[in-house]
Amino acid sequence: MTVRVVVVDDHHMFRTGVRTELLEAAPGVIEFVGEGATVEDAVAAIRRTEPDVVLLDVHLPGGTGKGGVDVIHGCAGVETAAGSPVRFLALSVSDAAEDVIAVIRAGARGYVTKTISATDLATAIKRVADGDAVFSPRLAGFVLDAFGVASGEIAEVDEELDRLSAREREVMRLIARGYQYKEVAKELFISVKTVETHVSSVLRKLQLSSRHELTAWAMGRRLI
Repeated sequence: MTVRVVVVDDHHMFRTGVRTELLEAAPGVIEFVGEGATVEDAVAAIRRTEPDVVLLDVHLPGGTGKGGVDVIHGCAGVETAAGSPVRFLALSVSDAAEDVIAVIRAGARGYVTKTISATDLATAIKRVADGDAVFSPRLAGFVLDAFGVASGEIAEVDEELDRLSAREREVMRLIARGYQYKEVAKELFISVKTVETHVSSVLRKLQLSSRHELTAWAMGRRLI
């Protein structure tokens, strides 16, 4: 199956090079459907094209100055045509721990540096599209240390989160932070009835019985 990709980087030559090399390395596997050079351009392209994967640089002009983090936050709730959450793979020259942790906390599924080969990058894109978490070897240590879990526990958290849609994750985090249904509805511009439906779905998928258990579940995984 072809993976639909948006590439986000503030250098035109780099975006062009990535497209060219990936199309040569993995013909028929990747389809580029959009691109962006700024936070605003990227959010607009992602919302318009609803790609499977976004290749995302972490340092971008625009937004609130948080670069790739702003892009991820600006695309909260955007889903692919198939109804899956749009997934983000950070592709950056930076291998600084603070950059890695910030973009992963924001919701990226992986982080690789620009030294990666085109073949390996194509593989990483496919894995992220399939729901895996992908990191360059040295960067994986930052994530494990920051979240204080073993690699097996990360896989468990990912598997549980993957049961939830992007909108259900938004609702889950707000409810876990103590928001009332009316407050969640106002925050997400949806009806109270829709919030109730999402909460019921989240509890069912996570096999929990109350919002108190949901809060404990989210806190135990450092999602709030």
